[in-house]
Amino acid sequence: MKERSRNVTQGIERAPNRSLFYALGYTKEELERPLIGVVCSYNEIVPGHMNLDKIAEAVKAGVRAAGGTPVEFPAIAVCDGIAMGHVGMKYSLITRDLIADSTEAMAIAHQFDGLVMIPNCDKNVPGLLMAAARLNIPAVFVSGGPMLAGRLNDGRRTCLSHMFEAVGSYYAGKLDQEGVEDYENNACPTCGSCSGMYTANSMNCLTEAIGMALRGNGTIPAVWSARLRLAKHTGMKIMELVEKNIRPRDVMTEAAFHNAETVDMALGCSTNTMLHLPAIAHECGIELDLDMSNEISSRTPNLCHLAPAGDTYMEDLEGAGGVYAVMKELTKQNLLDTSLITCTGKTIAENLEGVENRNPELIRPIENPYSPDGGIAVLKGNLAPEGCVVKRSAVAPEMMAHTGPARVFDCEEDAIAAIYAGKIQAGDVVVIRYEGPKGGPGMREMLNPTSAICGMGLGESVALITDGRFSGATRGASIGHVCPEAAQGGPIAFVEDGDTIAIDIAKCSISLKVDPNTLEARRAKWVCPEPKIKTGYAARYAKLVTSAARGAVLE
Repeated sequence: MKERSRNVTQGIERAPNRSLFYALGYTKEELERPLIGVVCSYNEIVPGHMNLDKIAEAVKAGVRAAGGTPVEFPAIAVCDGIAMGHVGMKYSLITRDLIADSTEAMAIAHQFDGLVMIPNCDKNVPGLLMAAARLNIPAVFVSGGPMLAGRLNDGRRTCLSHMFEAVGSYYAGKLDQEGVEDYENNACPTCGSCSGMYTANSMNCLTEAIGMALRGNGTIPAVWSARLRLAKHTGMKIMELVEKNIRPRDVMTEAAFHNAETVDMALGCSTNTMLHLPAIAHECGIELDLDMSNEISSRTPNLCHLAPAGDTYMEDLEGAGGVYAVMKELTKQNLLDTSLITCTGKTIAENLEGVENRNPELIRPIENPYSPDGGIAVLKGNLAPEGCVVKRSAVAPEMMAHTGPARVFDCEEDAIAAIYAGKIQAGDVVVIRYEGPKGGPGMREMLNPTSAICGMGLGESVALITDGRFSGATRGASIGHVCPEAAQGGPIAFVEDGDTIAIDIAKCSISLKVDPNTLEARRAKWVCPEPKIKTGYAARYAKLVTSAARGAVLE
């Protein structure tokens, strides 16, 4: 149980190392136990992370109770909601790699025997999963938990996606300032990751599906005491994983990633999972093909419509039985490989024994799904030869097929200004480019323009296409991750105002109705714009990052 930490705690030659542990207040007895790194992304700027100090204390209590010595160190976190709509969003996705790299450095430098990862929001979960895969020492996850849904003054439940759409409604003259303030004061009532099936909650749910977290990690609300009990049990569990030497790559196999994608489709998760799962798999030495996502989607019914696709929230999913209840439904048609080992030390089949779907209206029985195919679709065509992604489960039926004229913008700011000014009309296809991993740099989320479109009443008549990405709170015909991106000379760079774009989500197709010779002539004249950021980490990131189709991994 002390194979690694012996390098810093045992033998006469490690007396200098031990003296530094003694300087920290550790005792000889504590150094004779396994050292467990507790990676905590607590801070005072992210609502989903403001309670993680309490989670960390509970984890450490569990580690001590099971005979280990916990050692806490930090990971950074960005609040995507606060970073939204300005230059700060360029620094969101890129933190995923900072988190992975810094955790790798800390874990190897200090030779921990095991790790408990405590993330909560959008980039921390995948960043720490990438680190776990890269390090491949025993590890287990426990998040901070989801926020409770809000409640407006008239009693209606609400959430952050409604808040963003309220701004669009204000600009459309459908909501006054008092109405906006009602949302502002009530949309986010507690700590935790925002209450819908947005990216943070999607990824926390998928930690259960892939086998790296205990039951309830994705759904137990942040403010429930059950979350603290879960954290204590997680602290105890890492000691078992260290003893049995069960490592992340034993759990995160290729079959486990396919399980995660299947649960992703059933839950109707954020499109950002199509960036993060390939990046995590890459660290495991596995390459996930976007085409496989459509294959999995074609056989996986969509069973849940949580916000923004519907009017239910994470606390409701927990009440219905959580992620395990969704997985249990999927096993009825043998859609999961239940033989796989998980961080519980048991197989998925063993984990699911006795699990029931307690609310068939929230988690649809598999024989009565919302749709026969999954919540996410990958589209391809001459506009996106390497693919693009849409949250199919959050698209209005009338927008599943749409053809319209392009309205082209070279950055998010120009697009949002046009939308708020009423310059986008029903039938239009808004195109926002040079916002990809390289071109952004950093692949900004486009929640502001998509929410403005919906808030102004255009969600059933306007599509939006971008080489950037979307928040999990986005709904409507919002198609992101267009690859190759504009900054790489992808076809999206050559779209002009008035060009006809045809989208057919059911057929997974997207096409630019422009003659190939015309496109080639435009390509010959194209000059890539100057980088928007030329110094610092973002500039280095732009030089190293790959296509969104590969998960925007660094090379």
